[in-house]
Amino acid sequence: MTNIKPIIDREWQALWLAIGFLTRIPMMVRIDYSPRLMNQCSVYFPLVGLLLGTIYAALYVALVQIWSPPVCLVLVTGFHLWITGAFHEDGLADSVDALGGGYSVEARLRIMKDSRIGTYGTVALVMALGLKVALLADVQPVWLGLLLAPMVSRLAPLLIMGYLPYVTDPDKSRSKPVAEDFSRTRLAIAAGFTALALLFLTGFQPGVWLWSLAATLGVTTVWGLYIRQQLGGYTGDTLGASVVFAELVLLLGLAGG
Repeated sequence: MTNIKPIIDREWQALWLAIGFLTRIPMMVRIDYSPRLMNQCSVYFPLVGLLLGTIYAALYVALVQIWSPPVCLVLVTGFHLWITGAFHEDGLADSVDALGGGYSVEARLRIMKDSRIGTYGTVALVMALGLKVALLADVQPVWLGLLLAPMVSRLAPLLIMGYLPYVTDPDKSRSKPVAEDFSRTRLAIAAGFTALALLFLTGFQPGVWLWSLAATLGVTTVWGLYIRQQLGGYTGDTLGASVVFAELVLLLGLAGG
């Protein structure tokens, strides 16, 4: 009989590594780090998104007892930026700066590695954050948008990793261990978890499912084709940008419905 305890221990560590990778939440277990474990942790990205969404929704419900909904949404967004270290927003800013200001693949990759933010990145951040708050204000109920968007959006970078090549200097990218030899089996597991969680949380609501598909498959297709044309594949920053785009697409659908 196969001893499953090492498998359980490894998956438990992979979960906490995913939490530590995507958030500032302190890891509560000892991690035997390896590139392989870093690769395996990606399957838990949607689960980490659901954890974050639960925190955001609960925080909003508590804050709205004191302040108006717009104020609460700004506070929750600020908390999101703090607890995630603005990880994905940083990727959005770097990607837009690079793709807007570079005239060759080499120039785009060089700009993307620059820690300074330019005009394109600043404008993209302001627009993305402003649109996110405005859309959340139109979602009914608001807590549903806060709950679903982080989970659904974190499937998009996994789809991109599964079907596009990795580019840029691997020694300087935080995403490299995740991207290396990405398992499509674990991608299928992550997609299955996201679908089951959606079914449990919302039932079969055609609008929610349609816009969830648009946020994952749609962003993966459109953004993936664009970065393949511009860069030859994806980088860690473009994965972060895909999360922001997927959140906005889902919220556009939920707010419009």
